[in-house]
Amino acid sequence: GGVMEAAARGARAAGGMVVGILPGNDPADGNAHLTVAVATGLGEARNAVIARTCDGLIAVGGGYGTLSEIALAAKMNKPVVGIGTWKAGTPDGKTVPPVQVKTPQEAVEAIFRLLRLAPRLQY
Repeated sequence: GGVMEAAARGARAAGGMVVGILPGNDPADGNAHLTVAVATGLGEARNAVIARTCDGLIAVGGGYGTLSEIALAAKMNKPVVGIGTWKAGTPDGKTVPPVQVKTPQEAVEAIFRLLRLAPRLQY
């Protein structure tokens, strides 16, 4: 259950290909809505794989793993949107990602808007 399963369910229902990048060794640990389950065996280090492979990131909640994903994605110049998550700024007061929204619908709209505005990144 939880946020990742809900996101996978919504993406699958919309006709999307849903890739789950899992921390453990067993692809069966992924939820039933995944099109592809990638069992990395990397534990928390899989956050770097998530940040590298995504076009944009929607962060939900305030765990340290989420903070890690936000920081890695921002460092790679990926658009980041957050719901109830970390807020960041530079020492001189400039706001940095994530863009804060309140609902999943707003998050999806915001990430697609940011992806349209951002040049396609080369990995």
